[in-house]
Amino acid sequence: VQLVESGGGSVQVGGSMRLTCAASPMAYRSQCMGWFRQAPGKEREAVAGVFLAGGSPRYADSVKGRFTISQDNAKNTLYLQMNSLRPEDTAVYYCAAKRTIGTWLRASDYTYWGPGTQVTVS
Repeated sequence: VQLVESGGGSVQVGGSMRLTCAASPMAYRSQCMGWFRQAPGKEREAVAGVFLAGGSPRYADSVKGRFTISQDNAKNTLYLQMNSLRPEDTAVYYCAAKRTIGTWLRASDYTYWGPGTQVTVS
């Protein structure tokens, strides 16, 4: 099972960036996939999630209206489009997948994780 993020880097305040998560077929059979982030000295927090069987995507309040999560089932790929970026969005961003049903918010419920990609907004 493999998840690999790409697309991170440095961007100016107000700019945009798209993260990509390439998932192995096994990981893409999960119930839910999500994006998390972790800033230095802070806990890992949920950013956006999507249930692969359908339903509306979910967002943390801090990113609603600015970030969009999407998926390409033909490519086993998850995306996170980030617009109007702010300095407080600076973090390592992780792609994750879980097999269990229930809330998308809890990091401990996720079984599979990518290595992360750094996003720096300044």
